[in-house]
Amino acid sequence: LFDGLGRMYNYKKLQEIYNLSEIQARQVVENTLLQLLASYYDVARLTENEVNQGKSLSISKDRSLREKYNYEYGQNTQLDVLNSEVDVNNDSISLLNISRELSNAKRDLNVVLGRAVTTDFEVDTIVNYALNLNYDNLLNSAKENNVLLLQADKNVELSNYDLKINRSGWMPVIGVNGAYGWNNLNVDTDNGNAFSLASQTSKGINAGLNLTWNIFDGGSTKTRVDNAKIAIDNSEIQKEQIEQDLERNVANAWETYQNALFILQAEQKNVDTNKRNFSRSEEQFKLGQIISVEFRLAQVNLLNAVNNLNKAKYAAKIAELRLLQLSGQLLGADY
Repeated sequence: LFDGLGRMYNYKKLQEIYNLSEIQARQVVENTLLQLLASYYDVARLTENEVNQGKSLSISKDRSLREKYNYEYGQNTQLDVLNSEVDVNNDSISLLNISRELSNAKRDLNVVLGRAVTTDFEVDTIVNYALNLNYDNLLNSAKENNVLLLQADKNVELSNYDLKINRSGWMPVIGVNGAYGWNNLNVDTDNGNAFSLASQTSKGINAGLNLTWNIFDGGSTKTRVDNAKIAIDNSEIQKEQIEQDLERNVANAWETYQNALFILQAEQKNVDTNKRNFSRSEEQFKLGQIISVEFRLAQVNLLNAVNNLNKAKYAAKIAELRLLQLSGQLLGADY
């Protein structure tokens, strides 16, 4: 009937363990999703780099052809032709390396998706950002929904239940028992020349109530209670540490995200500037107003600017996803 409420606390503890396992499963899902998105955007970045490198190779081939024609007509030296061929070879090698990295990135993404590693596919390179994010809202959401903090809360609750379970050892145990008996006895009787069979039946209900109280157990219950109190203190300290780490991580992630957006805008302006510079350099090169080295420099600068823009574009998105993960909003976000 009563065991110091130990069974009730055990049942509630099992419920909290189940809830904790759900939070842990959510953490695995979030980490897997973040890994998936990071692999996806890595494929997208390399896809754009491959396209840009291919365009640069085409420019180098056109220039090499022009240098050969100019050499045949005596307008330049063989050194210009050789330099253009070297640039074509370098661009070809760069394109080959990017293609290899892209193939590897696709295989990595296929592994995360759990499908055949040789499956080929194309990705969308358009990136949308959640520009309505607010630091205070993200921090409040993190304190309510972050999986590490939720697990810390559950660990505190489990420690409290352990304390209550151990304290139940000081309480008495009240039990009830009952029994129902039925007995049928057949008796043979000898009455002169005749025999007769007599039957006797008995039945009854017995019930009892018992009380057990362990007055002294060598101090084992007190030791378990003291250990449970220490466990509660430790779990609360760990929770406080997680809260402090969470505030720091959200602040760092927010600053990283803001810097990434600023770098993205700066790289976009840099690309626009290099495009104008390359366009003018190309016109001047065709008119013979600049040498091939200057044209090549403008070409390389444009390629580097475009690749840096791609890097900044996807770095900003990854920073945003990490910020959403810290705030516990990753699973419901738009990607």
